[in-house]
Amino acid sequence: MTIATAHYAGMSLPPDQPKPSTADRRARQADRLTTIRLRMAIGRKLEERSITTPAAIGEALGMPAAEATSLLTRRQWREGDVARLQAAAARLGVQVPSS
Repeated sequence: MTIATAHYAGMSLPPDQPKPSTADRRARQADRLTTIRLRMAIGRKLEERSITTPAAIGEALGMPAAEATSLLTRRQWREGDVARLQAAAARLGVQVPSS
């Protein structure tokens, strides 16, 4: 067993969790891409408006500053992020083309 194989073997799903279906994996990947596009578009719109402080970002997105900053900067995908980012984009008037 190579080091890479041993590394990935340790990261396998617990036995009580079923492996996600291909459709689920594709849907999640599509959500990740949508999330990236939304974050980039929202970031550009905020820059255009010279909105840079966490408090101002939170106010512009209609949520607490820490929550807004986390939503725009976190790298880990979370359930519901796409909907929250779409709402924030709509609030700013951002149009994000679909893939």
